[in-house]
Amino acid sequence: MDSIAQMTEPATWLAMVTSGWSEMNETAFWVALLKIMWINILLSGDNAVVIAMACRGLPHRQRLWGMILGAGVAVLLRIVFTVFVAALMLLPWLKIVGGLALFYIAAKLLVPDDPDEDETEAAEHLWRAVQIVAIADIIMSLDNVIAIAAAAQGNMALLVIGLAISIPLIVAGAALIMALLDRFPILVWAGAALLGWIVGEVIATDPVIQGYLEPRFGAEGFHYIMLFAALVGAVLVLLVGGLWRRSKLAAHAERVGVAE
Repeated sequence: MDSIAQMTEPATWLAMVTSGWSEMNETAFWVALLKIMWINILLSGDNAVVIAMACRGLPHRQRLWGMILGAGVAVLLRIVFTVFVAALMLLPWLKIVGGLALFYIAAKLLVPDDPDEDETEAAEHLWRAVQIVAIADIIMSLDNVIAIAAAAQGNMALLVIGLAISIPLIVAGAALIMALLDRFPILVWAGAALLGWIVGEVIATDPVIQGYLEPRFGAEGFHYIMLFAALVGAVLVLLVGGLWRRSKLAAHAERVGVAE
């Protein structure tokens, strides 16, 4: 607990970041930097889906800002989160709570926004999209940050540079996915199903659930249980999101009918 408390002090963070700059003249520093960038790009495919789906409903002039701010906040939180990951990964129930939060986000992404909104509401929607991206990234990065932290080997300067350079690549991926979502709306459902799959995996690998099931079914048996949980998560997101979407569209149609 003392070590975690020390991590909350700004002086500790400043010391960790500045201490890493001295290694920039070493080949190992640049090799590790490439590793972090590559790992972050490989593991950020699902994050790009979230960014694209969360920003899809924004006005076109706000989409770029939504993607940049969403990716920037997500990367910043990932840097902070990496410092605490060793302790957080051991906390029971954390993944269950996070998985339920991600379930809500995935289902909500299938629900259309109200088409009639003014500039203030549009600005609020921009920040809501950024919040969705940030929260989803925290939940989905519980395992991803372990690989990034291992590549950084405790060098905070390396971690910050590597993740920061990855931002434009993640934004580019999100922009490509968003273009596909606009052209093929059915992919929105595929993206929601992907997030639901991740929900099932996150909940199944919580220390409480994994600690109970794996000793009883073995590593191979638990692997199949995790796949089944992921499939259930994907199906449930589609069902709940679909019903929520239908209810929202019906309510909007009723308001339009009354107005006429």
